[in-house]
Amino acid sequence: MPARVYRLTPSELTLTDLTGPTLDSVSLQLPEGIFTTCRTYERDHILGLSAHLRRLADSHAELNRPRALDFPALRAALRAIIARENLPALRLRITTPFDSEAVYFSVEPFESFPAELYTRGARCATVHLERGTPKAKHTRFIAPSRAAKADADPGLHELLMVGNDGRILEGFSSNFFAALDGVLRTAGEGVLEGVTRGVVLKEAAGLLPISLAPIAVSDLPRAAEAFITSSGREVMPVRQIDEVVIGEPGPITKELMARYRAHVMRDAEAP
Repeated sequence: MPARVYRLTPSELTLTDLTGPTLDSVSLQLPEGIFTTCRTYERDHILGLSAHLRRLADSHAELNRPRALDFPALRAALRAIIARENLPALRLRITTPFDSEAVYFSVEPFESFPAELYTRGARCATVHLERGTPKAKHTRFIAPSRAAKADADPGLHELLMVGNDGRILEGFSSNFFAALDGVLRTAGEGVLEGVTRGVVLKEAAGLLPISLAPIAVSDLPRAAEAFITSSGREVMPVRQIDEVVIGEPGPITKELMARYRAHVMRDAEAP
């Protein structure tokens, strides 16, 4: 089933004629603006929905393009869309344009990632790139990230952005964590503060020390474990970055995978 797009205005919610093979492909057909992506659990529950909606408004403010968003109306639209699509799980993207009062909801069936990515871990590669506006989820980043992925080795799961100082910031569509010298490291500045990242940081508290200082590429050979996080992936182990083999999922990653899933079952909310 292709990705489809609904359009919400102050007067109505309608299904548009826009379709495409992926959410990214239909996003490129929409007006420039801010977006957030999430998935449903048990048909109609979303983890961190309030945080996703707040991030839309915060991103508009970050770019000095403030926009008043009617959160109850957005929730009502989500309820209607989820009911109409009637699928076990959906991947949803909400786009709030800069120069339109409309809000767009792009949807596609959620497909779980291959089990091997969780049992063995994903392969990633580093690229020297930084978001121009890291605190805002700007649709302008979608096109260059798609182009970079298209040019990458097809066996790679994710590309990790490296800053000018040689430190790993985040993935194109994920946040990055590494366990180094008994400390869980993830970038605290220059990155998008993902909703899943926030949950993982809370769940990791008490499990091991946390540092919001990104790991340097040169330190990867010493990393005991690494993983990436996003709403769709949850917590996904990383077994190799560039030519550095980190290995199969370790105890910290496995524990956070389990804690995150328990958090989902406990705290996911219906719109």
